[in-house]
Parts: sequence; C-alpha cells; structure tokens
Amino acid sequence: MNENITKLEYQGKEIILIATAHVSKESAELVKQVIEEERPDSVCIELDEDRYSNIQNPKAWENTDIVKVIKSKRVGFLLANLALSSYQKKIAKKLDVPVGGEMIQGIESAKETGAALVLADRKIQTTFLRIWRKLSIWEKAKLLVSLIFSFDEDTEITDKDLQELLQADMLESVLIDMRKQFPKIGDILISERDQYLASKIKDSPGQKIVAVLGGAHVPGVKEEVYRSQDIDRISAIPPKSPVSKIVSWAIPTAIICLIIYAFVVNVQTGLQQLSSWVLWNGTLAALFTALAFGHPLSILTSFVVAPITSLNPMLACGWFAGLVEASVKKPTVQDVLNVQTDISSLKGFYKNRFLKTLMIVVLANIGSSIGTFIAGTDIIRNLF
Repeated sequence: MNENITKLEYQGKEIILIATAHVSKESAELVKQVIEEERPDSVCIELDEDRYSNIQNPKAWENTDIVKVIKSKRVGFLLANLALSSYQKKIAKKLDVPVGGEMIQGIESAKETGAALVLADRKIQTTFLRIWRKLSIWEKAKLLVSLIFSFDEDTEITDKDLQELLQADMLESVLIDMRKQFPKIGDILISERDQYLASKIKDSPGQKIVAVLGGAHVPGVKEEVYRSQDIDRISAIPPKSPVSKIVSWAIPTAIICLIIYAFVVNVQTGLQQLSSWVLWNGTLAALFTALAFGHPLSILTSFVVAPITSLNPMLACGWFAGLVEASVKKPTVQDVLNVQTDISSLKGFYKNRFLKTLMIVVLANIGSSIGTFIAGTDIIRNLF
C-alpha cells in the first residue's frame, strides 16, 4: 500500500485517508488514482464553503470592496488570507502546479464517479478567530507582520521542502515556523481541526469514504475517528473575555476621570494633561500612518481622531485613516490584481494602494495604542 494511504474500519464503514501535499502533482495523481479504483460513496476534502467557492471562482476576491472590509473590521482577516494565498501560489508557481491541485482533483473525481462531495474542514474564519482571541495585542501585531513579511520571493523549493509540506496541511504549511513563536495556536490549528475533520468524515454518507487531507492531519484524524467530538465547542467563536471588556472600558474611563480631576485641581494642570493626551495619541498615530506612506490627509486624520477613538473601545483610529486613504487614493483594478504578488515584499506593499490602505489601518491603530499607553502613564506620573 502507498505510504500516504491509510485504511480504517469504523462501524461497518471503510474510510480511506489520503495524505497529500497541497502543491504536489504526485498528490493530485494519487487522489485521482485512489478515487477511480475505490469508487467511494463519499469524497471528503479539506475545505470549507468559503475556500471551496474560492477554488471554483478564484477571481471572485478581486471584487473586494476595501471600504466594506474596513467597516466590517475584517482587515486583519483579509491580510492573513492574502498572505496565505500568496505563499501557496508562490510555491505552486515554482513547482509548476496549481494551488490545491489535489483538492481540485478530489472535486472533479467525485463528480466523475458520482460520489457525494463533503466539505469536511472547519470554516477558516472560525479557525483564525479562535487563534486571534488567544493572542495578546502585541502577539497579534507580531503574527500579522510575520505572515506578511516572512515570505522570501527567491526561496528555492527542494525535494526535502516538498516532503515537509507533505507533513503539513494547507494552513500549517504557512504557520509551521510561527508555531514555535506562538505555541498557543498549535492546538487550534491542528488538534481541533483533526477532531472536526474526523467527525465530518465518519458521518459522511455511504459505506466507503475517501478523505483527501493535508499530511499533518492524518495521524490525528486516524485517532479521532474512534472518539466522540464536541463539534459545537470547537465551532464556536469564543467571546472576548469579561476581563478584556472591563479593561477596554476601564482605561479610557480612568483617563477621562484623571483629566477632569486635573481641571478640578488647577485649570492649567488640566490643560497640560489634556495636551499630553492629544499630542501623544495624535502624534504617534500620525507617525505610524506616515511610516506607511499615507496621504497627508490620512496622516492628519490619524492625528485628529486618535485622541478621540482611544477613549471609545468601539472605535479605532485606523478605520478612519484607512477610509480617508481609500477615498483619496482609490485602489485601481490593477492594484487588486497585483495584490497576491505585491504582498510578498515591502516594496510591493508601498506601491500597491489596496495593500497600503490595509497597512495604514493596522499601523495607525498600533501607533494610537502606543500613544494611549505613554500618554496615560504621563498623566498619572504628573498628577501623583
């Protein structure tokens, strides 16, 4: 038996797991061969509905409205998705294979043999959000920077690299090195999805089931098939912790109270504290916007709104700066078409209006957050 094929028996069902690399011609050929020979009742693939739609219509994302992305607070999610897609396409191009070729083959072979197609993976947004909620604000910033700037366009792909990809799944192939920096994400990225995949696979219709999986999932799925899973728990997006909600409102409330107290003590002191708040917040937000080469109006917007948005957890300075940037320097169709190429380099980020707008949102928020910390510390020190 091929070492990348695992056969299991579960409650009268025959389950065949195919371990694949997501950028390997051999994997796609293996999927085609196994499905044609086995003629399964169901074919499970490691995709959710969104990624399945993207494979079916790969150019659909090009109609993305950046204004809607900013307003819906999905900038970080979009950047992570673009970085993921760019990395996979880069490797696929070097190896002269289509991205997700084995998944495409699984879809086609299921249609040809009349097998039921089962989308067996958890929603990628759920996976990202479950990871996101576990990270601190600094870990989030570090993760985004790592995702965006860690892909060297000139990296050579060797046979050894391909074998390592065989041991990784579509998401982990990008985040494999980052798991060392962010150990919190390992359980969500692999273990939870092993459970989800196993549940979907064993519940698929028919007596014979073929599952096309990234190599990293086969050992876990093989064990999880014989266990029970709490799918509701691992499918839920955890709410923000009560502590974080309290802190997010407590800090601006405390700042407002301290400034009011300063005015009660002495008008001059109050004006000094208010100036400190405005200058630290506004200057750092504007500086970080300038680092992204934002338009002067975007920089001015950051300076004006940062002291206000920092006092309201429901608002963010970067949203306003990004909306102004998108209005003044509207991304062109060519910018959108070049996103997955330009995202691989800092130079590409700066020349691509679409990506630069997203970067302005992120950096303006980071600058405002740093300004909040410094200004708050300064106010407390001066008063007490």
